[in-house]
Amino acid sequence: MSSRLTGLSSIASNYKGVLSDIWGVVHNGVAHNKEAVQALAKFRADHGPVILITNAPRPNGPILEQLDNLGVPRECYDALVTSGDVSRDAIERIGGKRVYHLGPERDISLYEGLSVELVKQSDAEVICCTGLWNDATETPDDYDDMLKDFAKRKLPFICANPDLVVDKGGKMIYCAGALAERFAAYGGEPIMVGKPCGPIYDASLSELTKANGGEVNRDEILIIGDSLPTDMRGAHHQKLDAIFITAGIHAADFGPSDAPDTERVQHRLDHEDVQAVGFMPSLAW
Repeated sequence: MSSRLTGLSSIASNYKGVLSDIWGVVHNGVAHNKEAVQALAKFRADHGPVILITNAPRPNGPILEQLDNLGVPRECYDALVTSGDVSRDAIERIGGKRVYHLGPERDISLYEGLSVELVKQSDAEVICCTGLWNDATETPDDYDDMLKDFAKRKLPFICANPDLVVDKGGKMIYCAGALAERFAAYGGEPIMVGKPCGPIYDASLSELTKANGGEVNRDEILIIGDSLPTDMRGAHHQKLDAIFITAGIHAADFGPSDAPDTERVQHRLDHEDVQAVGFMPSLAW
């Protein structure tokens, strides 16, 4: 039975490393959470490394810049691993040279330094989906014909951001995971590389080992996140403890965002078949 935690400090001594989600925990896409970054900085100073782990479909360089612009101090984390980083590995592993980029222009940095050619839809050997072209106005319905075509052609479809939706300043917007879900419904087999899938955790645990100067026991690693299908599911697959942040993308499901109903939270965790060592509305020390 999960209970509401007063803060990370109440369980911090049990752990020597943290893998923390970013969007929904550290910031909301518009501003950073001051108490959250203070909590991570305190954990890092007193207990062990903090690795930020995100389904952002870009290499870590642009995300580091975004965090800087949002005022997230580098003192609160040791390293950053993105879904974009592991998507690059997937593109190279598949080996297709002609890639169709499905997503906004801001994600083009994903392909920098790779020996691939970005081509039009009809010439594609591989699809790499980072999101919708315009996530402020579009929905997955706008992509039905395209996704049916990709599925019919049995093209490899790399989903560079398995998130279905994200909360941007209080507005829910669709992510690449929603398009991958639709592609699968039409008979395709998407290649998921971010949370909750293994590749991004392999990379994150490698960074944790590096920052710690040696491996950290898995029962001393804590995941922090606000998404049930990615963060909590990923913790479940990796058999790692997790804190569930309730005032993120699922906030509307649990009553007042600053006073989530414990029974509703537990019911949802049970329904999703995942566990958490505790929950809190937003991360704080």
